[in-house]
Amino acid sequence: MSIYRNAVWFMKGLQEYTKSGYEAAAKHFVPNDLDVNLTGRSFMVTGANSGIGKAAAQEIAARGGTVHMVCRNKGRAEAAKDEIVERSKNENVHVHIVDMSSAKQVWEFAQNFSQNNKIHVLINNAGCMVNQRELTDEGLEKNFATNTLGTYILTTALIPSLKQVEDPRVITVSSGGMLTQKLNVDDLQFERGAFDGTMAYAQNKRQQVVLTDKWAAQHKDIHFSSMHPGWADTPAVQSSMPSFHAKMQSKLRTEAMGADTVVWLAVSAAAIKQPSGLFFQDRKPVPTHLPLAWSRPSAQDEDQLLAALQELALKFKP
Repeated sequence: MSIYRNAVWFMKGLQEYTKSGYEAAAKHFVPNDLDVNLTGRSFMVTGANSGIGKAAAQEIAARGGTVHMVCRNKGRAEAAKDEIVERSKNENVHVHIVDMSSAKQVWEFAQNFSQNNKIHVLINNAGCMVNQRELTDEGLEKNFATNTLGTYILTTALIPSLKQVEDPRVITVSSGGMLTQKLNVDDLQFERGAFDGTMAYAQNKRQQVVLTDKWAAQHKDIHFSSMHPGWADTPAVQSSMPSFHAKMQSKLRTEAMGADTVVWLAVSAAAIKQPSGLFFQDRKPVPTHLPLAWSRPSAQDEDQLLAALQELALKFKP
């Protein structure tokens, strides 16, 4: 990780990614952008049992949308569903138990879902930051399997269904941490050198931004976007980055603040007036590279990433 990129990113984060950064940005939000009735529209939210995913699902349900919560833990998912239904008074909230780190499970779920349900909006929110290198039962590094390959398979498998509805959208919750990383296609599963979970996570988030740009170019009839939620006080941050959480807790955004741009991208008319494929922060498109950071990948590297993901995905397709 470049020392320059890391330092510039952290200073940027203190100014923009914190609670005060959100409050400053929110002064310029259009107040009625989220005044929409979502009855009849179907939203899939991965990682929806806590944190930003749960907050986004709550806001969508409150506006009448049908919500499909894709979660790994049944007990937590059902408890989150009950809370969302109670608060929103919307019974159209459904739980699907899927381990996003299992390529085969993701394929099977997406194929079955497509046969029985409509989907208007996919929100790729599920993610993990495992700080010790760990392999899944399928032999894949866990961060990569969850954050990148799982997201790739789910999105790819649902694209045909998305193309059958009006105003289809895909939002991928990335991270500003990806600004510290240049795309590295030579070691996608971090098999070389000392393993760094934070770096692996940031690299996965860079991969998600590249995928969003590529999907937008390939599928013009779907609106794709990726976004940074800011530094939010979520269970994932508490468990994966305990020292960062302890030092920054008073400055961290609420889960609702972190979810705001996710919801805006998923439901507002203003969002789809923006070009497809962009990276957003606080309802505005922002650059995907820091100034003078030398982090831009070549077109060849981007194509190599897509080819590697396609090959891996097909390996696990039922």
